[in-house]
Amino acid sequence: MTYPPYVGNAVHDGADTRGWLVGHFLGPKAGIRTSPDVEVKWGIHPAGERRVGMVTGDTRTTVLMLVSGRFEIELDGVSHMLGESGDYAMWGPGIDHNWKAHEDTVIITVRWPSVATP
Repeated sequence: MTYPPYVGNAVHDGADTRGWLVGHFLGPKAGIRTSPDVEVKWGIHPAGERRVGMVTGDTRTTVLMLVSGRFEIELDGVSHMLGESGDYAMWGPGIDHNWKAHEDTVIITVRWPSVATP
């Protein structure tokens, strides 16, 4: 199926999906933003916000890039601080992860493929 081009705003478009802008889970109403191949998130995290519980058993590859703020990502038990705009972390299937925003933070996350998690 061919979809028309789309121009939007990440904050507005991600308001009801925890920041996710592209992925299989958006459904047909999202048009070209529905994809089984990739997921894209514009993440806005206030200082002190953390992921509750470790993500385990993931089958996707992920890259997370810091736009602004200070963001700690824990990958297989090793903590990494992203503190400069453009800092990023990338990990593959089977890497357990967790995170915490140390300042008001904006991140971009890209995961592939777009599949339901266990």
